Amino acid sequence: MARKKKEPEREIKEAFITDQAITETIEKNYMPYVMTVIVSRAIPEIDGFKPSHRKLLYTMYRMGLLSGGLTKSANVVGQTMRLNPHGDAAIYETLVRLTRGNESLLHPFVESKGSFGKQYSSEMAYAAARYTEVKLAPICAEIFGGIDKNAVDMIPNYDNTMTEPTLLPTSFPNILVSNNKGIAVGMASNICSFNLSEICDGTIAVLKNPKTTTDRLLDLIKAPDFPGGGDLIYDREQLRAIYETGRGSFKLRARYTFDKKNNVIEILEIPYSTSIELILKKISDLMKDGKLKEITDYRDSIDKNGFKLTLDVRRGTDPDQLMAKLFRLTTLEDNFACNFNVLINGAPQTLGVGGIIREWITFRIGCLRRELTFELGKKKDKLHLLRALGKILLDIDRAIAIVRGTEKESDVVPRLMEGFGIDQVQAEYIAEIKLRHLNREYIIGRIREIESLQAEIADLELTVADDLRIKARIIEQLKEIKKKYGKPRKTFLVFPEDIVETPTVDVTENYGVKVILSREGYFKKITYQSLRGADEQKFKDGDGVRNEEDTENIAELLFFSDKAKAYKARVADFDQVKASSLGDFIPGKLGFDEGEGVIMMKALKNYPEDKYVVFLFESGKGVRIPVSAYETKANRRRLINAYSEASPIVAAFYEYEPTEIVLLTNDGRGIMLSSSLIPKKTTRTSAGVTLLSLKRNQKVVAAYAGEDAKNYADVPKIKKIKIPATAVAVESAGEQITLE
Repeated sequence: MARKKKEPEREIKEAFITDQAITETIEKNYMPYVMTVIVSRAIPEIDGFKPSHRKLLYTMYRMGLLSGGLTKSANVVGQTMRLNPHGDAAIYETLVRLTRGNESLLHPFVESKGSFGKQYSSEMAYAAARYTEVKLAPICAEIFGGIDKNAVDMIPNYDNTMTEPTLLPTSFPNILVSNNKGIAVGMASNICSFNLSEICDGTIAVLKNPKTTTDRLLDLIKAPDFPGGGDLIYDREQLRAIYETGRGSFKLRARYTFDKKNNVIEILEIPYSTSIELILKKISDLMKDGKLKEITDYRDSIDKNGFKLTLDVRRGTDPDQLMAKLFRLTTLEDNFACNFNVLINGAPQTLGVGGIIREWITFRIGCLRRELTFELGKKKDKLHLLRALGKILLDIDRAIAIVRGTEKESDVVPRLMEGFGIDQVQAEYIAEIKLRHLNREYIIGRIREIESLQAEIADLELTVADDLRIKARIIEQLKEIKKKYGKPRKTFLVFPEDIVETPTVDVTENYGVKVILSREGYFKKITYQSLRGADEQKFKDGDGVRNEEDTENIAELLFFSDKAKAYKARVADFDQVKASSLGDFIPGKLGFDEGEGVIMMKALKNYPEDKYVVFLFESGKGVRIPVSAYETKANRRRLINAYSEASPIVAAFYEYEPTEIVLLTNDGRGIMLSSSLIPKKTTRTSAGVTLLSLKRNQKVVAAYAGEDAKNYADVPKIKKIKIPATAVAVESAGEQITLE
């Protein structure tokens, strides 16, 4: 039977199909896109701008809008498309955020006229570009200074018709003064704003002493500052982590006044990270659920005077207690999560405040050195020409005679060069001098500049070669910028001890539940009623129970990670699940760092001083920390330095009462001892004492407690009554389990 001939169309398709490894496909097709988004779109550089910002502002600078009048936004958008081909809508959205009218920045770069929406509203739309007008704000003089003096590299635009700067030579650390948020592929950036005056002071301190400490920076740069104001709950340790690592979070809360006469709460400032629509929706939902009976009405009262959210409250309501409740239930109190991811020489780096300041100083020194080198070259060129005038002064008549006696114009310059021993550039300059200026008075007046010019050149040469002299110039510029543009803080600092704790009624429904944590970090909250139907727990292959206990829905959960951190949550924060469900993944739910796992869970309704958390380490050491050490007045979700990091953690368990524990080593040896032998320490980071004497290359790999420890009770001589103890041989070191 004859084979059926392939269709021509199918043959063509098959000709273009080739085998290719998926890794090769990703590398060739996906990675260029990823790098473009990271480097050319989402992550800001050390000048504090993304490419879209830089292209827009540079276009406005070239249009003369730094000193000129307002122009239609549509004109700016159209001109910017010569550098940014992403479309007029994207360009205009970028422009809107940079304007004074939008109130997104502490120091807006664009003066505006017309409606530009508001940062604190997601629904207040901005007017079309044809209706609004813009120009550059005066502070832009500080971001463009030196750009025409070779301060930064210039590169061709996308069609090689003009050039644009790779960076803007900002004369202050704009990266820390302007808010910036971007989401790339696989990484993101979220930089809060700081007060300009404080940033100038902090930068001056680092310029004078590169080893300036974080504590000194915290004294000078007190905390972030936001254009929307509000209150920042000041936690120096939280801020220290942000200043050192560039990661962390802090709490912002709204500011309000109470009109006793009209029984009205007026909220005048809200956290930068939320919007009025989000707050109103949450208040509406709470009122529908009967959880805000104190409020009779609410409304958006924004007017020409600025932001205002009005709450009508019932007579007899304590406004402070009501606001404490709203802070807890709505985004009137919100977290701002910092991720100071910045492009340094084209590579993303996460830096703290001190690190960013030092990188900016390096960048600024380079800009200023290039600018001064450009000025030095101009002055040297001018001096070179003036020296030619000095030679002409000796015999003006001869110069005139040479020009007059030369038949061809092309011979004038060569004859001047020959007659006075000057080069072509000097001869061209002499030849272009007007006849009216070829007199002794004019020439003497010009060459008098030579002496002062030589002094300026000498000073510039010394400055260009000396970082200390350049730093001194930067310091003077920063002082001047602080004097011209510095403003008082808008965001006030509130210390936790100054916050009046008001009693609030917990509306959380209470009932008994069983909570289970698996070894891989999955958490389940199961009601007893659900357990009656099916109590067989489902886990991923290879997973099993780490901790389980009976508790109540109003209890608090304390999770310890393997990175010396403790995380807090409420049982009520988790949804009820069935035994057949895998549950919530705790590292993802509570925002663990990458690679961080959970080692223990405990449900608590209080923090008794006579109960302990026992920590056992790879080094053979152990310690008992009172559970009361983890009690906090503020509603903190994460505690750093939860236990010692001197040695890797092996296990942790909650000690209801003294119990037997077993420590096993990597070479099949172990000891059993009572937990009462382990010393009590009040400091969370105490490394404890040696429980098990280890030999070289020996380490503890597993620990058991309670019923699990009893499995080793028959091992000869394993029971110890003193520490440190020597391990004895055990049949099997077993598999490490989670302790309860």
